[in-house]
Amino acid sequence: MRRLFRTVIWLCFLAAALFVGYGYTGYRDARADAQSLEQEANALIAAGQGGVALGVDRRAILLAVEDPAFGSHYGVDFTTPGAGATTITQSLAKSDGFADFTPGLHKIRQSGYAIGLEAALTKPQILALFLNRVPMGAGPDGTWIDGLYAASEAHFGASPSDVPLDAFLKMVAVMIAPGALKLADVDAPELIERAGRIAALVEEECEPASHSDVWLEGCDL
Repeated sequence: MRRLFRTVIWLCFLAAALFVGYGYTGYRDARADAQSLEQEANALIAAGQGGVALGVDRRAILLAVEDPAFGSHYGVDFTTPGAGATTITQSLAKSDGFADFTPGLHKIRQSGYAIGLEAALTKPQILALFLNRVPMGAGPDGTWIDGLYAASEAHFGASPSDVPLDAFLKMVAVMIAPGALKLADVDAPELIERAGRIAALVEEECEPASHSDVWLEGCDL
């Protein structure tokens, strides 16, 4: 019995060491990538394609939906209502740290990469890179678009800070599932419903039901 207990303890320590070690590879790679990412982020910000260029109110809307604790977390968030399993920083880690991301073990390295990004870059830099990478679905001509600013110009002919609020809400709405929710079909009931839930959230008429409530079921219309 004692031998079995020691074996179980040893296996637990081994699993923990492997977990930490794999996460550290992500952290290490993020630090190695940081210089080029910093330069890219600064260029995006200088070109007016960062979070500040959205304006205070629209940036707040985006963060309330995509990553409500973005300003205070260190890359991961396990508790904030509506945060879900992936922060903005983890989303950036997924796009930049993996050639082919799959759920499961890759989540460990993704989290390590996100923590590394938070240690090396500023929040405005991370947000600018996210806004440049976030999948937005098919454009008017059917070509896939990545990036909020690119999608806004393609669909509405203007920067996201200048489009009508309803259009901005719909762009934020598609980020959760750009293959299913389509900006090319702005009158689709499911897109209108999600945009309405987001509007209710930012007006503080409702709140997410739990940490995993990324679809805002707590904002039932």
